[in-house]
Amino acid sequence: MMGPRQEAQPALFYEFSLEDHVPPDHLLRSIDRFVDLSGIRAYLADFYSHTGRPSVDPELLIRMLLVGYCFGIRSERRLCEEVHLNLAYRWFCRLDLSDRVPDHSTFSKNRHGRFRDSELLRHLFETTVARCIDEGLVSGQRMAVDASLIEADSNKQNSSPKEDWDVGQIDPADAPRAVREYLDVLDDAAFGAASEVQPKFTSHSDPASQWTAARKGPAFFSYSDNYLIDTDHGVIVDVEATRSIRQAEVGSTKTMLRRVKANFDLHPERLIADTAYGTGPMLGWLVDRKIAPHIPVIDKSGRNDGIWTRADFEWDAENDKYICPAGHELKQFRRNYSDSTRGPTGKGTARYRALKEVCQACPSKAMCCPNADARKITREEHEDARQVARDISKTDQYLISMKLRKKVEMLFAHLKRILGLGRLRLRCPCGANDEFLLAATAQNLRKLAKIVPAPQQPRKA
Repeated sequence: MMGPRQEAQPALFYEFSLEDHVPPDHLLRSIDRFVDLSGIRAYLADFYSHTGRPSVDPELLIRMLLVGYCFGIRSERRLCEEVHLNLAYRWFCRLDLSDRVPDHSTFSKNRHGRFRDSELLRHLFETTVARCIDEGLVSGQRMAVDASLIEADSNKQNSSPKEDWDVGQIDPADAPRAVREYLDVLDDAAFGAASEVQPKFTSHSDPASQWTAARKGPAFFSYSDNYLIDTDHGVIVDVEATRSIRQAEVGSTKTMLRRVKANFDLHPERLIADTAYGTGPMLGWLVDRKIAPHIPVIDKSGRNDGIWTRADFEWDAENDKYICPAGHELKQFRRNYSDSTRGPTGKGTARYRALKEVCQACPSKAMCCPNADARKITREEHEDARQVARDISKTDQYLISMKLRKKVEMLFAHLKRILGLGRLRLRCPCGANDEFLLAATAQNLRKLAKIVPAPQQPRKA
């Protein structure tokens, strides 16, 4: 028979435990095992006043932010609503049913103040990386680096072309926060100093963002999210925000490698990257530090018309000369200089030439220099390092490295499709850096939860 109508009958007393209502296999249970925020209060102690009204617990704010980035909740207003309604979120944030959820404005106040002043979010990220190392997920032997464009919170309608943009007319006292931060990073190698070329458009709301059409579609303002990962399990060991230009992205690699060496004593045996990182100075920097560059070399000396290329000439390092396929010498200098200020400097591009009379009488001239009197070859300053990378590209290990490089691309796909970070919500370089650090922290925590899951507890009957 039909049962009675179910009607709400409020009780005077309830016995309720959040612990019993969060499933044992919930993702947050696994993540909670690796979130150690016990030292945050001591870390932030110098950034709080000793008088006044007690603040919101910073551990609660960080736990709420982790929930938002782990589950792709981009809006802090919506995050507060979700934490208020979701029992698992309340359990992870250490909130009881009767505890109030902080207002969304609390995040902005702390972010622009003590969180950035203390670099708390980088401290949180590095704590997570240290936990990954302790769990054996990071060996530090093989690392990969790459960058991905993340759309900035700005549009072309609120921008000026480079002809109308004059930094000298900006008054920092009357400028908004994003413009003041733009002025602060004009000499930063990751932003203003990365290139002397001015962008085609500059945003009024976020001038530090880069106008780019790198996706071969409609141009937009963006920042670059740079990841340095360990290829064993795809753990992100460092992250850096830069302008969306190649010089800034390549320069950030040096910054991240130095930082992981200083913080975690990690020195990779090889670095894996795509062709954008195959410049001579970058390869030379890696070789000087005993890091094998598993990187395609940027080389524009190749030809498809049958004429001999530089690769067909043999390099004689001991005598500083090239030997052509016909056996003739190409030298940079053909006499000894008594003046030490003249002659080869070892810097920049060197040009090696064959003798005109030798080339004119050579039967292979049509294959070597059909339109010139004599053959000339240029040699870059870091050509030795470029040759090291070319030799590595012929090995079986290089083929393995090219497959491992896809791991960093998969992390960017996960960042945009699962975590929803296709467009930034915060402005200016600090805002981009905050979002990238939190997203990388969330990805590492999810990685830990997947590889080292929480022990399964039997369900109560």
